[in-house]
Amino acid sequence: MNNTEQLLTNKLGIYRKVLAITDACEKKLADSFAELDDIMAYNQYKVLAAFQKNRVSDTHFAWNTGYGYDDAGRSVVEKVYADIFGAEAALVRTQIVNGTHALAITLMGILRPGDELIYCTGGPYDTLEEVIGIRGEGKGSLKELGVTYKQVELRDDGSIDFPALKKAIGPKTKMVCVQRATGYSSRKSITVDQIEKWAEYVHQLNPDIVCMTDNCYGEFLDIKEPTEVGVDVMAGSLIKNPGGGLALSGGYVCGRADLIEKISYRMTCPGIGGECGLTFGQTRAILQGIFMAPKVVNGAVKGAMLCGAVYKSLGYKVFPEPRDKRSDIIQAVCLGSADAVVAFCEGIQAAAPIDSYVTPVPWAMPGYESEVVMAAGAFVQGSSIELSADAPIREPYNVYFQGGLTYEHSKFGVLKSVNRLYEKGLLNL
Repeated sequence: MNNTEQLLTNKLGIYRKVLAITDACEKKLADSFAELDDIMAYNQYKVLAAFQKNRVSDTHFAWNTGYGYDDAGRSVVEKVYADIFGAEAALVRTQIVNGTHALAITLMGILRPGDELIYCTGGPYDTLEEVIGIRGEGKGSLKELGVTYKQVELRDDGSIDFPALKKAIGPKTKMVCVQRATGYSSRKSITVDQIEKWAEYVHQLNPDIVCMTDNCYGEFLDIKEPTEVGVDVMAGSLIKNPGGGLALSGGYVCGRADLIEKISYRMTCPGIGGECGLTFGQTRAILQGIFMAPKVVNGAVKGAMLCGAVYKSLGYKVFPEPRDKRSDIIQAVCLGSADAVVAFCEGIQAAAPIDSYVTPVPWAMPGYESEVVMAAGAFVQGSSIELSADAPIREPYNVYFQGGLTYEHSKFGVLKSVNRLYEKGLLNL
């Protein structure tokens, strides 16, 4: 037994059986991990090139006051993001509070009364249901503002149903969307190759339709991003992949310049747009975060693969399969009971550097239909690029594992989750 194994078993309480199972799965994934390392290296140099092209300097880490006019740091951040993601323009702002907000201002900035929105990957993530008006009391939803909504379900094999989409598109269709990540579902994530074919298909049908991608959890999983393969606009969160665990808050939108301008008017107000808005000294963290992001994402996706492999070896159904091509950092495990879901999250919380002593419990989290249990002992509250897990307390009792600022920490989360299920008598080894 090597030094690390001794530390894990003797001081950190990992059962030898749990460690042996995890190490065996890790060895089987070596070739897949090598492929991920190549993607990581490509993206690291791509990010570096964007920094050098835009002549990023330590003077960009200073910040303005008041309205934030002529904020050179904010400007360079947005140019760097636009270049990394192959877009004409970007908004990268601390005023965007999360991924849902970034997506909401994208939808509301572009759509107008009488327009139609179509989701092409089934229903959207839970928190967007109230934004669209599928659920809730309205209160400024797209539905209340006169925007109609349709959704096209994925085919049985997880691919986008092009014939059904063609049938759904009508004269009022203004925007079509894909959600790259799985959300609280058991489907596969949508790959960049699929997104490219989808955008090309839609634009052939009608070049005026805006193709939008919810890119949350998807950044740096491939060597290309949606806006590099024909998508008009995409949005995401800085406390997920692109923040690299260093951004304290914020969201981004990248895409066509004319669309970004419209979205900026929703972010602030008409006539002001993106000209104002303080960065509150966060440009250093945002820039350093996206510089580190390819490596951080690499560790997180490796951890997700390991999680899938370990739980599959224990007899659980997992989504995606360990060696499936991935387009997000999420690993779902069907645990079959509320007790098992809570125990899994207890294990993840116990693996955290922050608040490891806290016990996660289900609660009525704002924006979600069901009670949610969430483990997130993170340096940045709610940062899901850091090791975390969450689950709606509803059948079939899937839990969603993601993140880890390093692969080693993500692996430790897997170890502690299995440990906890075993300790509570919910798993036989």
